[in-house]
Amino acid sequence: MKRKSGVSRRDFLKSSALAGAAVASGGGALTAGVVQASEASERHRTRGDLVLVNGNIHTMDARNPVVSSVGIRDGRFVEVGRGAKGVQGARVINLKGATVVPGLIESHTHFVSLANRPGYHVAQWELARDVKEALAILAARRDRGDVPPGQFITAMGAGTPNIWFERRQPTLAELDAAVPDRPLFLYFGGGGPARVNSLGMAFFATVSNPTVTVQPDGVILGGNPSQANAALYHLRIRQTFEDKKRSALDAMAYTAQVGVTTNLDQVLVAIATGTLQPETLDPQPNHALFNLNHYRMYDAYLALHAEGKAFTRLQMNFLHNQSFIEGLGQDIKQQLPELRERLKNQFQFFGDDMVRTGGIGEWAAPFSLPNNSNNPRGYEVWLEAQRLCAKARWRNENSQGGGYPQGSSGVPADTATIEQVVTTYEMMDQEMRDAGFPDGIKSLRWGLQHADHATLAQLERLKALNCGVSASGFRWTSAARADGQPVGPMFPRLVASGIPLALHQDGVHITAHNPWFAMHYATTGRNNIVSPANPQGQQINPGQQISRQQALHMYTVGAAWYCNREDDLGSIEEGKLADLVVLDKDYFRVSDAEMRNISSALTVVDGKVVHDIGAFN
Repeated sequence: MKRKSGVSRRDFLKSSALAGAAVASGGGALTAGVVQASEASERHRTRGDLVLVNGNIHTMDARNPVVSSVGIRDGRFVEVGRGAKGVQGARVINLKGATVVPGLIESHTHFVSLANRPGYHVAQWELARDVKEALAILAARRDRGDVPPGQFITAMGAGTPNIWFERRQPTLAELDAAVPDRPLFLYFGGGGPARVNSLGMAFFATVSNPTVTVQPDGVILGGNPSQANAALYHLRIRQTFEDKKRSALDAMAYTAQVGVTTNLDQVLVAIATGTLQPETLDPQPNHALFNLNHYRMYDAYLALHAEGKAFTRLQMNFLHNQSFIEGLGQDIKQQLPELRERLKNQFQFFGDDMVRTGGIGEWAAPFSLPNNSNNPRGYEVWLEAQRLCAKARWRNENSQGGGYPQGSSGVPADTATIEQVVTTYEMMDQEMRDAGFPDGIKSLRWGLQHADHATLAQLERLKALNCGVSASGFRWTSAARADGQPVGPMFPRLVASGIPLALHQDGVHITAHNPWFAMHYATTGRNNIVSPANPQGQQINPGQQISRQQALHMYTVGAAWYCNREDDLGSIEEGKLADLVVLDKDYFRVSDAEMRNISSALTVVDGKVVHDIGAFN
């Protein structure tokens, strides 16, 4: 198949001249790590052969939308809907009429955080509907029998406890009853607070430098300074490299369980110093869950890939968090040292089909409006970051979402900030055409994340620049607006614009990773605040629903385009990589309430079964 994206040799040579000569630094370390891991992985890797029959297989290919069988050879689909008679000697699975969809693609996640969690981490707590179910999930983790005495069982992030019915934390008594013989550590949201059981309290009573204060009821407070972050620090510094590899494997197992086979990782919010030295970014007592050493956070994952053990796909963007830093000097050319080195020494979309780099995202520099009194030169730095990405011919993203100003019923706040992004993209397009690139930035596929209240005119202008949008699917954790206006996104408007369109959950700190929550919200507009008057949740996005087919398209075909991978992923077609999910419920027929509870009965990545509940044995 013809590759629809990439940089020509002519453009590469031009962009090299615009970017300037490279300098020696750690800026290219991740590329080197990806290359080494990919080369080593090839020696261990086996691609799967498989035949699936008697299924209700939704291919997301408009030319061949629903079939009953697929054949897989060497990790790619070789027969779709033709009985798979040409695939000899492969394992045959009778799907017994189950619904099948392409492997889901999460186009905005912070998956690397999930892959670095200390302790024996329980990502599944985000699937709980209430505190009782959350406690049962923690108890089930203990009952697996592989957590050594004295080792922590942990559960962190995912927007808890606000994603549960009661919107409260478990009590000390409840935690002790669920897991009495292993220490527990629960960390809520992206910045705390935290809670422990009695054995957890006993552990933190022994630590020093810094000490950690645990309240009598097991609460470890957030705030500033955050005791929750200090407690997290003590668990992080006790992690071995093998612990991190186990955490990464657990993260892959969970993403396969919920049907996400490819993650576009938007990295983490880097500590915004002017240093390029990785050792200065190791864990500190004030680091929150969303802070990691962004130079080294993929080391364990890449080590697994080198061993041939990575079993879901990962694409790693590069988020840069440096705004104006006084100590670097007043000249704009002295600002953004990390971004400048990245663009000179890294390669985008580099690696193999299991693990590879992406582009710049979730942002190249923190967004800032002109005349920002809190950061007078922030806009100048943000604009320079956009220009650097354009000159280097890199994929670039910005993130703008949210709702109305406090107490306002007028224009949504993000409409104005989105306008700045669109106008700047148009400016960069013109500058690049003036510099000798006939297509401006159009071949670079720049993106906009969230876009909750983008106007139709803004979307049309982005589409004209060949940009894409990845829309917020996680607003279901919000309350209804007092004036009844939609919380957003404006899904019908996004779909009607015809812009390349994905949908995301933005896990794993402020909300969950589970994609079915996002698809439920996009198709119903309901949150998770249930009551006798609203047993299925409150309607918070009135008039902004789309069909289930449209929501699934955003998580498959649309997300594949957003990741520059539409030639290989996003639909079940002959020649594409063999990723699919056999669902435990019929997505197209179950009730709205049951849609939130969909999971995978069988997940296939690269032609191999990577998750299986045994339904088709």
